[in-house]
Amino acid sequence: MKRLALILMLLTSPVAAVQPDEILDDPQLEARARVLSKGLRCLVCRNESIDESNASLARDLRILLRDRLVAGDSDEEAVAFIVDRYGEYVLLNPTVGGANWILWGAGPLMLVLAGGLGLVYLRGRSRAAAPQDASLSDEEAARLREILKK
Repeated sequence: MKRLALILMLLTSPVAAVQPDEILDDPQLEARARVLSKGLRCLVCRNESIDESNASLARDLRILLRDRLVAGDSDEEAVAFIVDRYGEYVLLNPTVGGANWILWGAGPLMLVLAGGLGLVYLRGRSRAAAPQDASLSDEEAARLREILKK
């Protein structure tokens, strides 16, 4: 039973898509590249990192990242190079500056706005006059009895 559970866990865990010909000879550089590639989005697969994606564009980005690290770039410089080339969308965790403030603030702002509108609606309902209990006229009562007999 334990073997079956282990096999299922191995089959369902994501497998890194890094090909053997992409792996750097220097283990420290390779470790840096793997950490950085987990934070970069595959532009084909949307919410998958380039480390997990099998898309050809993800492979190109992995190779580009490793080339920048081999060239002597720091982690920040290598990521900045890719962001300059492909845009900030390539980051799985976007920055909290510039125009992104609108995106980061839109959710909480909409929550506050919806709460305020809900409060105004509920207050308006509580202040509204209660509906009058209208009883049936004699004609309506007779019609209702006729319908119920059928």
